[in-house]
Amino acid sequence: MTQYSGMPKPARARGKIAPVKLGHVAIRTKQLDAMLDYYGKLLEAEVAFRNESMGFITYDEEHHRLAIIQMPDLQPPPEKSTGLDHISFSFTTLGELLDTYKRLEALGIMPFWTIIHGPSTSMYYKDPDGNRVELMIDNFDSAEEIQAFFATGAYEENPMGIIFDPEEMIAKHKAGVPFKDIVKRPKLPEGMSWWDMLRT
Repeated sequence: MTQYSGMPKPARARGKIAPVKLGHVAIRTKQLDAMLDYYGKLLEAEVAFRNESMGFITYDEEHHRLAIIQMPDLQPPPEKSTGLDHISFSFTTLGELLDTYKRLEALGIMPFWTIIHGPSTSMYYKDPDGNRVELMIDNFDSAEEIQAFFATGAYEENPMGIIFDPEEMIAKHKAGVPFKDIVKRPKLPEGMSWWDMLRT
């Protein structure tokens, strides 16, 4: 049964000792150069450290957000294996997300899945090793708005979301359509289930 009891209090607000932030993600690869190049383009990141075995890259004040480690004897994971599904990076505004889409398109980097989940609007990409990366924005300004969305039952009815066309969204954004109207998630098309919205 689906349950949503609201946004939990941060651990530190509950008197617990917990991390202050997520520091970085480390990825193993057999193609260090290609991966550093890809993530540099995807995230507008720069190399902070690099040798023959690894590279650290960052796009903000953190010394590194991604560590990419060269391991020549790696094998790709089998189909339908457990493990990390994707890494997600947030943007501040819809304009930033759409501008990033166009910048990457010009570099030949295209998303394989663009979807309005409900709480977020997301574009999913695959790196040279096939790891999935989400570029996203939040569709709500507060935890209270997210709770109100969940309370409608819309997410339980469709926990996947609705696929969107980035070019159509760009046209609406340029035409001045209000943000909330652009990212408002429509209902599932007649005769389709939320599984029809999945792209892998």
